[in-house]
Amino acid sequence: MGNCYNSTTIEAPIEQVWDVISDFHQLSWAAPVVNKVDIVGELAGTRVGARRILNDAFHETLLSVDSMNFRLSYSIDDGPGPVAKGAVANYVGRVELFPITDSGGTFIKWTSEFESSDEAQVADFCNPIYSGLLTALKSNF
Repeated sequence: MGNCYNSTTIEAPIEQVWDVISDFHQLSWAAPVVNKVDIVGELAGTRVGARRILNDAFHETLLSVDSMNFRLSYSIDDGPGPVAKGAVANYVGRVELFPITDSGGTFIKWTSEFESSDEAQVADFCNPIYSGLLTALKSNF
């Protein structure tokens, strides 16, 4: 099983960071990495089963939301290149926030697991995206 791992710290309380990223449909914080979000269906972005299409390419579904523990997970159902439906299976991304107790900041861990015949290619494709998303998130604080 392949995986990706990216993390950062943000000098803001965990509740503030969670408020920014917990809505699956709201990615205004993610520019310039994400410049278009199409909401698919009627579910709110805080409800399991919510779906979106990012940048006309990444089809994703919200799998879990745990506001008490500041975590969410999602699937990539289809996408470009190495994350296309036929190239990767069981792609699950996870975003987890943890309080930094000595500074009052937040540690963010963004991971994913997937199955692919070329796991390195998927990781090489996805890791820079997650890094860019974390950089964009950090710039909002």
